[in-house]
Amino acid sequence: MRLAVARVRDAGHEVLVRVTYEPQDVARFVGEALCAQPRPDVIVAGGGDGTLNQVVAALLAADAGPDDVAVGVLPLGTANDFAAGLALPAEDPAAALAICAEGEIRTIDAARVNERVFINLATGGTVTQITREADPRAKRLLGGAAYLVAGASHIGRLSPSKARFSADGFSWEGDFLAMAIGNGRLAGGGVALCPEARLDDGLLDLSLFPQPDADHVLGLLSRMLSETEAPLESYAETARFSSLTVESDAQLSLNLDGEPMSADRLKVEVLPGAIRFVTGAAPEGLLT
Repeated sequence: MRLAVARVRDAGHEVLVRVTYEPQDVARFVGEALCAQPRPDVIVAGGGDGTLNQVVAALLAADAGPDDVAVGVLPLGTANDFAAGLALPAEDPAAALAICAEGEIRTIDAARVNERVFINLATGGTVTQITREADPRAKRLLGGAAYLVAGASHIGRLSPSKARFSADGFSWEGDFLAMAIGNGRLAGGGVALCPEARLDDGLLDLSLFPQPDADHVLGLLSRMLSETEAPLESYAETARFSSLTVESDAQLSLNLDGEPMSADRLKVEVLPGAIRFVTGAAPEGLLT
């Protein structure tokens, strides 16, 4: 990281480094950046999707509009799903930081569940429990494959969630093993849970996985929790929406870009063109 910062500075860019220590540090640093004179061009989130989530949430909470400071990501997390979805080089911090300084700035959507913000995906159901319980040591060693190991350990005690889903032109009620609400495409270490999602189309994508029969549970988990080319579409109910309501008689557990929340009623809405984001050459199909 020191070398990456030095290289970007040597290229003529000013880089001010802040290191988080406590949960409120991200919001404080974002606030300081917005008040600085001159204001920085880019705030870089160095970490995983959870760190990026905190930066985006702090910007939106400060009413920083799409014409304000842009966001860049330096992918240093376990899975780096959002960064991977934009083909940012997680294996090369210097190249990733250079993109933050020199890449193209695009306006993309964000999303909100109740009062919480996410930028990549919100996931819920049994898979949320599995990703929460994945051993941090295994995640460091195995990356996304750690989620599959954790999933295998849950096979004997998986229980579905039950909820009612309603959006324009879509209604569904029943037991489900998992759901994914995508602004981005990838979660769980590179799995395309919302393969048709676009970051700037003004819509969110729902992939809902009804409870399968016993013979297909392991197959579904294998596809959802590991990097695989096997399609998930045959298992999923899908919809595209600007606003979605989810209601349940019990608390539903969710991960918003890896950040946990729970509620028995979810109001999900897209925030079109809410944030400016620095990218390199956008991979075909991820932006409209």
